Amino acid sequence: MVLRARTDRGRDEWDAVLRLARARKAPPDLAMRARMVEMSWAGETVPVIASELCCDEKTVRRWLHRFNRSGLEGLEDLGGQGRKPRIAQAERSHIIALVRRLPPGRPQRLPDGGFEAEDKAGPLVWTLDALTDAAREDGIEIGRSQVRRILLAEGVRWRRTRSWTRSKDPEFEGKGHGSPASTPAHQPARQSSAPMSSGR
Repeated sequence: MVLRARTDRGRDEWDAVLRLARARKAPPDLAMRARMVEMSWAGETVPVIASELCCDEKTVRRWLHRFNRSGLEGLEDLGGQGRKPRIAQAERSHIIALVRRLPPGRPQRLPDGGFEAEDKAGPLVWTLDALTDAAREDGIEIGRSQVRRILLAEGVRWRRTRSWTRSKDPEFEGKGHGSPASTPAHQPARQSSAPMSSGR
């Protein structure tokens, strides 16, 4: 019997596998395993996949079996402490939704014009550690590396660049004029020269 990757379980899984197979920042081993599934979906046999990806046929069979049994999570490393808890699709969606929410420590503008954070002790920006902590607080047992893999597989960016803007508060005062646009060039001191005499 010819081993094939099972049929995808909907557009979400299809897209996730293809994104992971092409992701430049995903762990190389994980991307290669997703590529195995993609090639199998395209009709390639185990020997062809192994030859194309420069690996052993036994390796291809193992990861195709793992995918058929556990889906995308089956392509992840088990690690030295046994398999991490499987993350359900609803929990994956919850983690992705977290990224799109304002971090609880970031101040929000109030109707009266002031600013207040939902949780003053919370993170100002989303980081992998902050997302992992937030997911755990919501009852999802997950590790930092799993959060990273989910976001990479879904093509979700969690890092935000901080931009500096002027306050719209009329009572806000800046820190003065700041440094001038250009620093005046230093004028070298004149060197006085003694009158030279031709006579000795």
